[in-house]
Amino acid sequence: PHLLVTGGLNDSQVLFHEPTKYVAKLRRLKTDDHLLLLKMNMDSGHGGATGRYDGIRDTAFEYAFLLLTLGMK
Repeated sequence: PHLLVTGGLNDSQVLFHEPTKYVAKLRRLKTDDHLLLLKMNMDSGHGGATGRYDGIRDTAFEYAFLLLTLGMK
């Protein structure tokens, strides 16, 4: 399947290197042409973005990824 893996640099529960290493290993082992993206938010923690529009921007990015993988333009 297509994968969008997200993380936050300031996350105290899931340290930033964990999703990074996970994606690196998946990319090393991957044999298909499905998308495998890592989006690391440099300002957020475990709960995601906290700015006024940051949460909306993150949700829009996730919806755009979903629409792209479903073939909608």
